[in-house]
Amino acid sequence: MTRPRRGSRVTFTAEEAGPSIGPVDSVTGLRFIITAQNGGDVLVDYTALQPRRLALACARALRHLGEPGGSLTVRSTIKAYAVILPRFFAYLAQTHDGIDGPEDLRAGHLDGFEAWLEAEGLGRTHLFTVLVKVVAVLRRVAAEPDARISADVRERLRYVSAKPFEQARPRDAYSPLVARQLRDAARVDIEQLFRRFGKRSAVEGDASLLRAAAAVEAVIGEHGRIGYAHPALKSLYFIRKRRGLPISTLIEDLHAPHHLLVRDLPPLLVLLSLETGLELECCKTLTIDCLRNPSAGTIEVTYLKRRAQGAEHKSLRVRDGGIGTPGGLIRRLIEVTATARRHCPGDNLWVHFCNGRLRSGIDHRQAVTDGWTRRHAIVDDDGQPLRLLLSRLRKTNKALWYRKTEGHMARFAVGHTVEVAARHYADIPSLRPLHEAAVADAFEEVVAAARAPTMLSPEREADWRATPEHAGGIVDPGAVATLLDGDQDVWLASCAGFHASPHGEPGEPCPQPFWGCFDCGNAVITARKLPAILAFLAFVEAEREGLAAPDWQAKFGHVHARITRQVLPAFSGTVIAEARATLGITPPSVYLPPEARA
Repeated sequence: MTRPRRGSRVTFTAEEAGPSIGPVDSVTGLRFIITAQNGGDVLVDYTALQPRRLALACARALRHLGEPGGSLTVRSTIKAYAVILPRFFAYLAQTHDGIDGPEDLRAGHLDGFEAWLEAEGLGRTHLFTVLVKVVAVLRRVAAEPDARISADVRERLRYVSAKPFEQARPRDAYSPLVARQLRDAARVDIEQLFRRFGKRSAVEGDASLLRAAAAVEAVIGEHGRIGYAHPALKSLYFIRKRRGLPISTLIEDLHAPHHLLVRDLPPLLVLLSLETGLELECCKTLTIDCLRNPSAGTIEVTYLKRRAQGAEHKSLRVRDGGIGTPGGLIRRLIEVTATARRHCPGDNLWVHFCNGRLRSGIDHRQAVTDGWTRRHAIVDDDGQPLRLLLSRLRKTNKALWYRKTEGHMARFAVGHTVEVAARHYADIPSLRPLHEAAVADAFEEVVAAARAPTMLSPEREADWRATPEHAGGIVDPGAVATLLDGDQDVWLASCAGFHASPHGEPGEPCPQPFWGCFDCGNAVITARKLPAILAFLAFVEAEREGLAAPDWQAKFGHVHARITRQVLPAFSGTVIAEARATLGITPPSVYLPPEARA
């Protein structure tokens, strides 16, 4: 064996050296991963986009927007941007304008892209959400130090669209009828759900079936789960199949006493969102340490709202007790998922068994929610099967609270300014009938107030006698003395025009019943009529005992409110006391309906 010879050093002259390589830009590829600040990784693949130089510029811009310090912080938002950009490139390919890089773009391309989207049938609201993403990426491209962007494109990037922005149709709430069905169904399922934990189903059969079941339980106890391909599960499966026992949901039935299942998620999310008003995405990101600061039957739920940039970490105080309260429900979930969390580490509240493995977090599937509503036969307001959108539950909670507070904005606006609460949660289609009814009631009150009688206190009555001109507009000055002396009295008031009633034809006697004076502009009520009014009020209140509450309200509710809220408050307590004394000594002449005289 010969020893290797020692080599000589290699040297290069200055003439042989090549040009120096500048700093490497790591944002040049068309296939890359963006690690979002919230939500995880996003794989972006633009290798098929043409032209390549423009695709490289847009890819670099998107990655800068999604990196720490960029404006895109959530995985779902970055993914939405990544999906939209290829549509812009598809439009550019149809123009045949020979675009190679960013310097070839013109303002007409953005306007043309907007028109192209409209031609594809996109509404103004959806179109704006697409266009804003393309504009944001191109703004980042134009912000590069060496970017060669034409002046008209830079001017065009100052705004998203030259056309007016259309406000999106607000997400509506479910009606109280639907909310009650959802809440009742969720409570039934949740009670059954927590009852099954730790409860092993009795296995009856021969020794081989018992041994196979025990082997499966041992695997689940050791590893937290058992997969479809595990020999112990296969053995139990075929033994049960040969004996004609149910096998269609075998793997879920085996894991049900140990873990949450996918089918358990809809009722849990429904009840939690309906009771707390938390957004669906906030419910999904709850952690096992979200309960804090218990106090007097309540507790704080801390959660993450990723959309609230700068104020993502929030808290909400909720009721705390049994599983019917938000605090109790979350506490029980933490307890029953503790076993699964040992085998699937993480702090997310929602650890469940899905497709043969334990999973942390929720990947919502509409089919599971639809199956839950079908199983409980939940219907909408038209009696049709309900297609439940969990994102509408927050609005439903807010709408129910709005009804409970009777629209009192200071009480309703919890966690929002009054303006935001009114715009986003009160001005929704399901509450429109309530608002229209309130407006109608207000108009009715105004009309009723316009027809109200004129109340004359003793001081004002003396003023009319001394200066009849002050009665102008109600009665002619020459008829004031006749009116106040009682010559034109009806039972409950003096009448300024018995043959000129607003309720009948001119020249005809007033067709209204005697208490119609309380809704007549011709009526003038003086202290002299108070004994008769007090007598009638006593009769009205006595009728409560003989009539059902709805019947009494329909017949006497309005006149009772008129007397107690408008007529009597117009007179001093001394005047009313004197009228009561007069009533006890000299009862007024009786003009009552037949039921009062019987």
